[in-house]
Amino acid sequence: MSSADRQYLQIVSDILDRGYYDQNRTGMPSYKLPHQIMQFQLDQGLPILTTKYVAFKTAVQEMLWIWQQQSNDVRWLQERGIRIWDAWAGHDGTIGKAYGYQIDKFQQLDDLLDRLRSDPQSRRMVVSLWTVADLPEMNLKPCAFLTMWDVTDGALNCMLVQRSGDMGLGIPFNTLQYAVLVHLVAKVTGLKPGLFTHVINNAHIYENHVAGLRLQLSRANEDYPAPRLVLNASVDDFYAFTIDDIRLDGYQHGGRIKMDISV
Repeated sequence: MSSADRQYLQIVSDILDRGYYDQNRTGMPSYKLPHQIMQFQLDQGLPILTTKYVAFKTAVQEMLWIWQQQSNDVRWLQERGIRIWDAWAGHDGTIGKAYGYQIDKFQQLDDLLDRLRSDPQSRRMVVSLWTVADLPEMNLKPCAFLTMWDVTDGALNCMLVQRSGDMGLGIPFNTLQYAVLVHLVAKVTGLKPGLFTHVINNAHIYENHVAGLRLQLSRANEDYPAPRLVLNASVDDFYAFTIDDIRLDGYQHGGRIKMDISV
């Protein structure tokens, strides 16, 4: 079993065994545990689950929408057949001043890339999507909202802090997305992908996901080889990457597990 599956399923098991059960804003009760952490050495494999199918291209496209396109307009995703943000889209087709809007507003990605190239030992490489003044105009407050970056011995390390983590649907996407993001940023800044740490403040399982996650836990003894992330070697500009330049080779998995989203 991969490191991604092992760490993820341990959190799932812990939540099911001793999670706190209560209501939340969605109306679907959940079990939760605070302060859950996963860590991955990215040079040892991409953290994508194999105990269930994770839609690699959809996850990466969503990451590019936020970090590369720096967009809050769901029509960019819809044009690519991705409808996961439709529930939060307003009449103007946007999700308000959330996610990519915040990266663009303060030119945060450009600042990060500049610092990584010019001052890699800086301790001020932080990207935050949590702008208090803009929160009332966000259709969904950002869940994965903070990244902190570090360079050690030529390796790019990243810590992702997530205030709210839906273990059934969101976390498999988020872990994968930010691992790929580290690979892309490392490539265009001449660094190696290093340590990726995923911190989840409120890790929860919705009640209607319990059966699906128990099925996934039952697959823990299935063993699939680690897939390989392949990037187009000729691309050295973060803004030039397309989904066709980011490929997953040899992905084997236990199959899809359907879960409904709680809005």
